[in-house]
Amino acid sequence: MVRQSARKAAQATTAKAASLTLVDQEVVSAEVVGSKVEGTRRNTSKRKSQLEDAENINLVEEETKKPATKKRKTASKQDAKDSMPLAARTAISSLKRAMYIGAHVSGAGGVQNSIQNATHIGANAFALFLKSQRKWASPPLADEAKTQFHAMLKQHSYDSHKHIVPHGSYLVNLAQADAAKATQAYDNFVDDLQRCEALGIRLYNFHPGSTGGATMESACARIAAQLNRAHAATASVVTLLENMCGSGNVVGSRFEELRDVIALVDDKSRVGVCLDTCHAFAAGYDLRTPEAFARTMAEFDRVVGLGYLRALHLNDSKAPFGSHRDLHANIGTGCLGLAAFHNIMDHEPLQGLPMVLETPIEEKGPDGKMVENKQIWADEIKLLESLIGMDVESAEFKEKAEALQAKGASERQKIQDQVDKKAEKDARKGTKEGKGKRKKKDEDSCDSCGDSD
Repeated sequence: MVRQSARKAAQATTAKAASLTLVDQEVVSAEVVGSKVEGTRRNTSKRKSQLEDAENINLVEEETKKPATKKRKTASKQDAKDSMPLAARTAISSLKRAMYIGAHVSGAGGVQNSIQNATHIGANAFALFLKSQRKWASPPLADEAKTQFHAMLKQHSYDSHKHIVPHGSYLVNLAQADAAKATQAYDNFVDDLQRCEALGIRLYNFHPGSTGGATMESACARIAAQLNRAHAATASVVTLLENMCGSGNVVGSRFEELRDVIALVDDKSRVGVCLDTCHAFAAGYDLRTPEAFARTMAEFDRVVGLGYLRALHLNDSKAPFGSHRDLHANIGTGCLGLAAFHNIMDHEPLQGLPMVLETPIEEKGPDGKMVENKQIWADEIKLLESLIGMDVESAEFKEKAEALQAKGASERQKIQDQVDKKAEKDARKGTKEGKGKRKKKDEDSCDSCGDSD
């Protein structure tokens, strides 16, 4: 029985296999073919994937060969270089006299950046523009900028009451007689004073303005009236009149004009003078020898009062004495010469005042384009500090003075030729020097200070 059952099961299995229909065979055949095709597709896809991988590898290699990474590395190196101080700040206690020397640095990107820019050149004092000096309208100070400014003041130990002297806008003319323009000038001016107060700054320097063809007496009166209004609208900022070079109808080239404005200011504690060495020299005040310097300072004291002198702008002059031309030169390279700045550094009453360089720092780069070289300011600060207590008869001083004069000789000669030609032309026309076309430049800005923000 068992054997019969086994035979029957085997026969049934054979019969089942034999009973496959043509359709079943086609399906099986199709499955086999499909399997082969799929295998072929997989092989093709695999080869395609390998080709794509190879192409991607080539692309990666090409990207790797591109200079993008190199550029980022170069930029990183440049950023690191730019952040490194060009010179360390000199400890005032190490100097024989407490001379606080610095430069007019940029506040572009936020007023707080001026502090970093000052430390970068080793400055113990500095000036800046609180907003664009060539636009009437400017956005208000950002709260973050104010916060950072105060924090950085503390971090770098700058006394904002004594050694920071913002420069006023070149557009402002407080002597303006036109009512609408006078209002515009006043609003811009008082806005700067309010910015000073927000930043804890006590000193503020500005160009007095131009008569606009009116009398000098009336112009001085209008300046004083605007100062009285601005002082009433603010609490503490001391406004410093800057002496000018004497071109056209500009107010402030004579000490008497500064005196006349101050005389009409109600609160004398809120007004003072910033003495620009280039402007003084161009206006006819000599500083080159100890005797000439002593006479000029004595005249300032007699006419204005030394107590009103609160800051200095240290600039040599490309133009000759009494030329009424505002052309700043690097220290020692101009017509003033290094001896004039030794006289200043050797003058004890000037201790403690902020002394700000506005000397040119642009020079030709490798590509021929003009670029700023802030190392010039860093070097000039150290040069001026080295003059404190130096013997002018020493070989060291004479060597420095001669080298600097040689460096600026061609530029001095070029300007001297221009001055001589103009004098000859004026003589032929029978006109007075300083008139004519120079009137159109009454409100010229200084040619060397600050930034455009």
